[in-house]
Amino acid sequence: MFDTLTDRFDGIFGKLRGKGKLSESDVDEALREIRLALLEADVNFEVVKSLVGRIRERAVGDELSKALNPSQQIVKIVLEELTESLGGEAMQVTFAAKPPTIVLMAGLQGSGKTTNTAKLANLFKSQGRNVLMVGADLARPAAVEQLRTLGKQIDVPVFSEATDPVSVARASLEEAKNTGRDVIICDTAGRLAIDEELMEEVRQISEVLDPQYTFLVIDAMTGQDAVTVAESFHNTLALDGVILTKLDGDARGGAALSVKEVVGRPIAFASTGEKIDEFETFYPDRLASRILGMGDIETLIEKAEAAFEEEEAEEAAQRLIEGTFTLDDFLQQMQQIKKMGSLGSIIGMLPGMPKEVRDVEIEDKQVDRLEAIIRSMTTEERANPSIIDASRRGRIAAGSGMKPQDVSALVTQFNEMQKMMKKFGMAPPKAKGKGRKNKKKKRRGGRTTSKGPAPMADPSVLMNESLDEISSLRLPGLPQPDDE
Repeated sequence: MFDTLTDRFDGIFGKLRGKGKLSESDVDEALREIRLALLEADVNFEVVKSLVGRIRERAVGDELSKALNPSQQIVKIVLEELTESLGGEAMQVTFAAKPPTIVLMAGLQGSGKTTNTAKLANLFKSQGRNVLMVGADLARPAAVEQLRTLGKQIDVPVFSEATDPVSVARASLEEAKNTGRDVIICDTAGRLAIDEELMEEVRQISEVLDPQYTFLVIDAMTGQDAVTVAESFHNTLALDGVILTKLDGDARGGAALSVKEVVGRPIAFASTGEKIDEFETFYPDRLASRILGMGDIETLIEKAEAAFEEEEAEEAAQRLIEGTFTLDDFLQQMQQIKKMGSLGSIIGMLPGMPKEVRDVEIEDKQVDRLEAIIRSMTTEERANPSIIDASRRGRIAAGSGMKPQDVSALVTQFNEMQKMMKKFGMAPPKAKGKGRKNKKKKRRGGRTTSKGPAPMADPSVLMNESLDEISSLRLPGLPQPDDE
């Protein structure tokens, strides 16, 4: 969603980094470009004015003049103020001491209320909660049935009746008590536009339920209109937070950057994809870091911890360093990585990725082709790809629906990866000597080293030395930055 804005910030900060000392005119030019970039991203005008004003106040004061590296200080200031505009800190949901904790979902039709009701229920369930979903959207045909279908996927019950929304909400309280449910999430009806009937219905439901949290579900693709919708609902319901959907889309992102400052309520959760588990707590600092092209290592680590078994990951890493990593291991790692989300989103979380790499579109189907090639190999071929000759290549290509040259490319790339990863390995353990343990031996001069394994080389140096080699590696079926 924020790719264009990230590219703009890359250009702005790139100009600043080329200057050792910043003049006031340099700062003014950078702020002008930041203002234009935010306006082009469909950020609310008042939000842009406030944000740029805060940046200017800090950038032309003592904070910048005392900095050893003014350009880096400008980036730091923009990061901190952008984080503040997005909400500052992540919203923490606390559960009621006396269950049930009641959550009311509101929003316009098409914003994704029903789907995100299930996503939120799935998140709470993963935290050990007994959730009951309530289908109070009786206006949209099959809305309750959609909720029941989603409920079966995540094994969460759904309560609804063929009466009226307010009666359903009232009856759900008794249902939760009878079934021992400690969280109620109520899905309400929406309209194509805000009207009095919609507001009155959701207001009555809110009065009956008296929810601890009222979340407004907003489609991030709606741009600045999302802010107007949020203001209208807030005036009626006193919102506690916003759930932003379609954050993985190609909209300009203005809603995410505007809603907190205009409405005064934080973005609580974000839907990052279509799958039921692509839903997460919204962290303003992490999104700000991604917008500025600094990646999001914390989220990447969390996703990796959830997807990878620690013991298996350590064993695979050790085999990679030792050069015993096989194509079976490679296949397993690819499957684990896919659990973390789309490859494009993972690349976006890596800090320092150049624009050419970020802009490469990698679809899961392209990775599936690699899996098909490996699965068409025998166990012996996966363990030792060097035995794959022309005859074997033809058989593997036919079995995977690929071309023989694609098989060759994969094997070549895999061999190159093994060679490159050995550079990061530690020195092999020294052979144990014979004789007494404490027996001393004379040395013929030379520099001595401390006991223990030899230290690893500086990864940053190794990465710099290997950049050309890395960029030259090509996986079959995956687009490269220089492809047309």
